[in-house]
Amino acid sequence: MTTAPAIELRTFTTLDTVRGDLLNVYADVRAPLLHLPNYAVTAFGERLDRHGAEPGFVAVLAYADGHPVGYAYGNTIEHGDRYWQRTSPTPAEKYTERPAVALKEIGVRPTWRKTGTARRIHDALLATRDEPYVTLMVNPAAGDRKVHALYKSWGYEDIGQSQPSPASPVLTVMIRATQQASTPDTSLVHRSPVARHHQGA
Repeated sequence: MTTAPAIELRTFTTLDTVRGDLLNVYADVRAPLLHLPNYAVTAFGERLDRHGAEPGFVAVLAYADGHPVGYAYGNTIEHGDRYWQRTSPTPAEKYTERPAVALKEIGVRPTWRKTGTARRIHDALLATRDEPYVTLMVNPAAGDRKVHALYKSWGYEDIGQSQPSPASPVLTVMIRATQQASTPDTSLVHRSPVARHHQGA
């Protein structure tokens, strides 16, 4: 891994000011897959709008010289949520009996991979959460299986499979405790006092 570059992490709780940046980075992150219906920018935009209207939405974007280079977003899922209903086998009750945070998307531009940026975005998002567990879905074949291995190195474990839509591949559902003992290195992260956007602001 190369030396972590200086980035600014901005946290948003509404889509209004950040939707364009999310779509812009997504198109770069998923460029090789955009021809597939499930990965098209329009399909992502529809999912983003739906997720952005759901409880507990938060997005964290990384900016370098004012330009977005990576993102993650998620929201709260409750017991009985369709996320859990689509997971097979049924997850253990200890994961579902209380609200959890579902990390719906995370990605960094190709030129920013292997710099630690994705992990810093991920940890910054989780630092805002009170839910005991965080869960995500990953295509097990992504990046020649390296993406799944990366999430395992971050403390996630497999708990099942899910196919969120007919156009989606079968995904591996993973979970970990939201807060872990290790503390992320934020020495090179610059936070702006105007970066946080609150609901209704």
